[in-house]
Amino acid sequence: MAVKQELSAANLFFLWFGAAISVAEILTGGFLADLGIIKGLWAILLGHLVGTFLLVMGGVIGYRERLPAIMSTRISFGKQGSYLISLINIMQLIGWTAIMIIEGGNAINGVAKSLWGFDHPHLAACVIGLFVGFWVFVGVHGFKTLNMVAVSLLLVLTVIMSVVVLTQPMDVSTIKSSGTFWAGFELSIIMPLSWFPLIADYTSMSRSEKGSWLAPFAGYFIGSCWMYAIGLIGAIFSGSPDPTHMMVAVRLGIIAMLIIGLSTITTTFLDVFSAAVSTLNIFPKINRRGAAVGYALAGTVFAMFFPIEAYTSFLYILGSVFAPLIAILLDDYFLLKVDLRNRKGDVAAGLSMGIGIAFYYLIKPLDIVIGPTFATILFTLALHPLLRRLYHPHIR
Repeated sequence: MAVKQELSAANLFFLWFGAAISVAEILTGGFLADLGIIKGLWAILLGHLVGTFLLVMGGVIGYRERLPAIMSTRISFGKQGSYLISLINIMQLIGWTAIMIIEGGNAINGVAKSLWGFDHPHLAACVIGLFVGFWVFVGVHGFKTLNMVAVSLLLVLTVIMSVVVLTQPMDVSTIKSSGTFWAGFELSIIMPLSWFPLIADYTSMSRSEKGSWLAPFAGYFIGSCWMYAIGLIGAIFSGSPDPTHMMVAVRLGIIAMLIIGLSTITTTFLDVFSAAVSTLNIFPKINRRGAAVGYALAGTVFAMFFPIEAYTSFLYILGSVFAPLIAILLDDYFLLKVDLRNRKGDVAAGLSMGIGIAFYYLIKPLDIVIGPTFATILFTLALHPLLRRLYHPHIR
């Protein structure tokens, strides 16, 4: 796919900062409340350091090869092998679009209910979905300026929210640290890695290699750690990881609604845009804007008519695919110098993927100190070169 526009380091910083500012990030940070503030903050920082580093390595590949994320997987899996990954990515992105719209709609509905007695979660979700579709329609060919303006406003609102939350009276002596550090580390590393199948869609348009990794790293690391910390502290204060309870508890009112609405739109934009880019990997003549708007509509329909419990487990299954995928692509590109874009598929990559997924589910019930996601990445990083040498003896 030809690169039609360039993104500056500032564009990429604001893009990924905006991706990190979301209800989902605050909610996940709230789940770390049982670690206490000190242990929770350390888990957030270390997990995000590892996860964001791996994330931006995928961005470097996209910049160097000028390839979107899913097309980059052709390097390891071949052309037709990348089609399966495209389909998996499209499904998970539609699912994440629905989840973001559900969470954003529920959060706005909760705040509106506390302010005006408004209680129509489906209508709130529908409005969020319509705004996402509009944002995609307007922004696909010119999201640089649109996104920077929106995220700048979101930054101001987030600072206000942070000041309000952090200045609430809190009896630190009552906070108990009962959770395990590595459970918090797992939750912190998962979120940046969930963006791996998307990042090169944007860094492939970067003006410089330094900008392709430093700007996304800084934007996402700062934004996501910030949201996790707000979620952690807000959950301790309000007694609930639900961002709506936090915002109602500190009486943010209209500011809360603006934060929720803007953050949901800027984050979900990336999901539907990248779903369209993944579709181009299979059907290169499809209209990207039309596909992106269609995926926004599909996500809204799922959000309106299907309970979130119906497909969250399915999303986790799909997400488990990307832990070994990350390891395989990084191995092949940076270590083994493999390029299989001219092949239809590849046995070694397929075996590494299958064994990596099986390993993930084998260790998931165990109390692995580094968590199943990072353990699977390390396992596959070690396994894949062995399988490469078995099927390609010339590789050293």
